[in-house]
Amino acid sequence: MIAALVYRDVSVHYRAGTPEVVRNVSLSIAPGERVALLGLNGSGKTTVLSAAAGLLPFTGEIEVCGIRLARATERTIRDRLGFLFGVPDDQILFPNVTDDVAFSLERRGVDRAEARAKAAEIMAVLGIGNLASCSPHHLSQGQRQRVALAGALVSAPPLLLLDEPSASLDPVGREELAGLLDAQAAALLLATHDFSFARRVCRRFIVLDGGVIVADTSDPACVVRYEASQIASVRSRLCAIPFAR
Repeated sequence: MIAALVYRDVSVHYRAGTPEVVRNVSLSIAPGERVALLGLNGSGKTTVLSAAAGLLPFTGEIEVCGIRLARATERTIRDRLGFLFGVPDDQILFPNVTDDVAFSLERRGVDRAEARAKAAEIMAVLGIGNLASCSPHHLSQGQRQRVALAGALVSAPPLLLLDEPSASLDPVGREELAGLLDAQAAALLLATHDFSFARRVCRRFIVLDGGVIVADTSDPACVVRYEASQIASVRSRLCAIPFAR
């Protein structure tokens, strides 16, 4: 069976001569597998996702659906994944919601009418069907998040790379999103701070710390213990600070 996503000894520098943001990351995700990528701010979660979409230079090897990522294969690979940026405005391109959601299908050569019909279907599922003719930039943060997510899901790709998809959603919206992701056949790599959401959607948990994988487990209790140790470490450092009185 060909893996949906493979990293082999992947490291990322944002600029030559600077420290590695991600170091020697190796992992494999099977077709249909749901994996949460967890870690504190600055741990490298977004960097790991961005490298797989060909958005950052890296060393090592990345494969998507058996295709090795290189400059010559970037377009082919992007056609096989749905990517959600942590900031939805980074991927909303058009002044009309339907046009934006349908774009990835039209870029693949899907007939315009069919692309817009599929866009309408996924927007209805995400509860934004009534926003079809609106400008995305006049919507709330949560609504723009759903528009961006619709664009990632509309082509039914075999791999989803989602950066903080539950951000800006209320509890009802998070539960609706979890149900939607449960219904997807795609493999999923989900970067999030929302561990309760990750537990709802995923069965495997990878923890990054300082750009390095420190845990890869199916046991949520391991993640809870890691988070507790990090909080205890922060509290210890704070207690050692001689605050002025």
